[in-house]
Amino acid sequence: MLTSIRPDRDAVALAVSGLLGGLLLWLLGLHTQGGHSLTAPWVTLVPLTAMAAAELLRRTAPRTALTVGTLALVADQFTWGNLATILMFTDVMYAAVLYGTPAAARRLPVATLLITVASTIGFLAWFRKPEALLIGLVIGLVSFIPALTGVSVRTHRTAADAARLAAAQTARLAEMDRTQAVIAERARMARELHDMVANHLSAVAIHSTAALSIDDPETSRSALKVIRENSVEGLSEMRRLIGLLREGGEDDTPAAAPTLASLDVLVEQTNVNGVSGGLVCTLEDAGKAVSSELPTPVELAAYRIVQESLTNALKHAAPGPVVVRLAHGDGVLTIEVTSVFGSRPGPTAPGSGAGLVGMRERVTLLGGTFDAGAEPADDRDGDDRDGAGAGTKIWRVRAQLPVTEGTMRE
Repeated sequence: MLTSIRPDRDAVALAVSGLLGGLLLWLLGLHTQGGHSLTAPWVTLVPLTAMAAAELLRRTAPRTALTVGTLALVADQFTWGNLATILMFTDVMYAAVLYGTPAAARRLPVATLLITVASTIGFLAWFRKPEALLIGLVIGLVSFIPALTGVSVRTHRTAADAARLAAAQTARLAEMDRTQAVIAERARMARELHDMVANHLSAVAIHSTAALSIDDPETSRSALKVIRENSVEGLSEMRRLIGLLREGGEDDTPAAAPTLASLDVLVEQTNVNGVSGGLVCTLEDAGKAVSSELPTPVELAAYRIVQESLTNALKHAAPGPVVVRLAHGDGVLTIEVTSVFGSRPGPTAPGSGAGLVGMRERVTLLGGTFDAGAEPADDRDGDDRDGAGAGTKIWRVRAQLPVTEGTMRE
């Protein structure tokens, strides 16, 4: 408790300087009352010392300091008077408004103004001389003006604190936005890298395994040809991604994003890569989606979903048909890829599950719906559109993407 009212360095400096200044004025015989007081001259030092003690509490206990200072100022009027006592009181009043409670900061200026006005009227009525106005002016300079100054400084400090707090909050929000942007960009880069390279690397893994496991020169030659083609394509895709990420590259022209018009090439490549696994891939464009003008984000997402679905079929699907269906109508682009679900003979490629996560993220970002899983091959309308026998399960990937600006997410 004692440490809570311990005076700070500024308070000690003001108290000591005020006390020494008052002692110097007293020694020089400079008094505010002109020596007409009935008390002894040394009594003037009592209010001076009390006011110096109040200065010590100006910041740690402003209410107590103001009470002691007011009593000392009143007592000083009955002595020979000391200018240092009055000057220290102005600082005590200023500190009471600046460091006191909000209620004190509101009430003290009003109270000092009322005291100033009442004193001016009272002395004017008592002396009935214009010089009485000077007394009111002195009272206002000693009490009201310091209180008003304290209010002004306190208001500016409060505004400065609020501005600093707002700046700190803005900085934290900016840092959070930057962190979220970095996380989102990393996720986007991970999706792009996986979608661009996984297809080629899966083909390389499958055909290299086949070339090592089958002792047939023709088969090995064919597998090595497919491996080379996919390696070159994979390196080309990697170079394109690195070019997009490199800052200050020589070529500032952005690389063209894949479109649905190149799906036939993707299907043909899947047929070449899936020969050893008995896969036959076909493309059905029911809604003429390939020839439609679609927003670039939707078209890129649709291409990547088909690409990743064919990659998964290449790695995991049992021998049989792989059907890619596109339909565009009522402001929605529907992508559906089906393949035979089950074990497959021959070489396979491991999967990490990142492909389904990436497809779901792409669809979610565009405000669409996504579903993937195994289901019976028999069509609900009785038409076996997927080319699998009755009782066979298929793996179906289905995504619906809104293509109108009003339904796409920002």
